[in-house]
Amino acid sequence: MLPDADDLPELLLDLAVPHEDINELVALLPAVTGDAETARILESCVEDLVRGLDEPGRTARLDELLADAPPALAGHLPVYVFLAALPHTLAHHRGRGIPPEVSRRTLADLGRHIAVHRRRHGRTGLPAPGWLARHFRGELYQLGRLQFERARLGQRTAAAIAAAGWDVVPGTPCLNLHIPDFHGPLTPSACDRSLALAREFFARHFPEEHPVAALCHSWLLDPQLRRYLPAHSNIVRFQERFSVAREDTEPSDTEPVQFVFGDPDLPVAELPRRTSVERAVGDHLRAGGHWYIGHGWFPFPAG
Repeated sequence: MLPDADDLPELLLDLAVPHEDINELVALLPAVTGDAETARILESCVEDLVRGLDEPGRTARLDELLADAPPALAGHLPVYVFLAALPHTLAHHRGRGIPPEVSRRTLADLGRHIAVHRRRHGRTGLPAPGWLARHFRGELYQLGRLQFERARLGQRTAAAIAAAGWDVVPGTPCLNLHIPDFHGPLTPSACDRSLALAREFFARHFPEEHPVAALCHSWLLDPQLRRYLPAHSNIVRFQERFSVAREDTEPSDTEPVQFVFGDPDLPVAELPRRTSVERAVGDHLRAGGHWYIGHGWFPFPAG
């Protein structure tokens, strides 16, 4: 199920796992494979993860199943789950005719999230394994600067799009758009290229789905950012692509703090002011304001 210790380093490098984390993950391999209960948890996680591959929207139970992991391995065991599931994922990709370079760049998000964990905690680990389940289940793909997740319209978003004159209902195929860390600026040209790649990719590899809209649910769509950022900024121009699907009333102040500064628990008073985005996020919070998740959409022709 898992590669042996000699093969593991190269596989980790293929998944963009940071070099400083590789020795520790190799050293812990015997503790994962040599303990019967840990091996049972690993097997249960992999079975759940790969069950019904290619079904968008099926929620994997990784967080629940991993709750029984030994404390010393709690932060590491999710990595081994994805390593053990990798052959299933790649076989599914091949069956869909997905190019190897798309598989590689998509699944490299494993390494990116290990880097995010190290940036915040200073040690090896993997935050939010349930998020990466989308990648390894064939639901999400990295195409240029952006990630695109196969999804279905919910009731509220379907109602907003239908009100704009589109023939949609809850359950109509769509794409959820995500903006990964450590991937350069969010320039209009990079976004245009990603969208062009996505139109070709989904028409070719998932021709039966015909997504009608691209959706984004992110603090980057909070319109308050326009108070602080120039009209030509990448974030404002990104916002201009979208129509509003709905508005949140519950604040999500930790979201921008986490993504801009790397740690959602940083004291607001101490947030740096080195860039225009850092100043926007921190100054708004210090003034007593709140940030909200924005929900936007735009049409997505499949061809």
